[in-house]
Amino acid sequence: MAQRDYLGNFELMVMLALMRLGENAYGVPISQEIEERTGREVVLGSVYAALERLAEKGLVSSDLGESTAERGGRAKRYFRVTPKGLREVRHAQAALKNLWQGLPQLEGGPV
Repeated sequence: MAQRDYLGNFELMVMLALMRLGENAYGVPISQEIEERTGREVVLGSVYAALERLAEKGLVSSDLGESTAERGGRAKRYFRVTPKGLREVRHAQAALKNLWQGLPQLEGGPV
């Protein structure tokens, strides 16, 4: 059986934001997506640190885009979820569903 690369909470948020944004997303829109969907303030550096960890695990891949004048000649690094990354998100989803299922404290109460 292959070794699993478990996702931390923030890594999972980054993966889900990346999946929502589609192919070739980069740090700024990923952080904005997490902020908009969770109401949680996100430090851009933490997004890039998570993306680096995810790339090391083989869960995301990236390519450099063209350099642009508005970025001082620097190129954006675009990210996408790999098939392995999608499998890990699905495993995390199933595990969380199993943990949440049947908890009376979470059924019908106020948020």
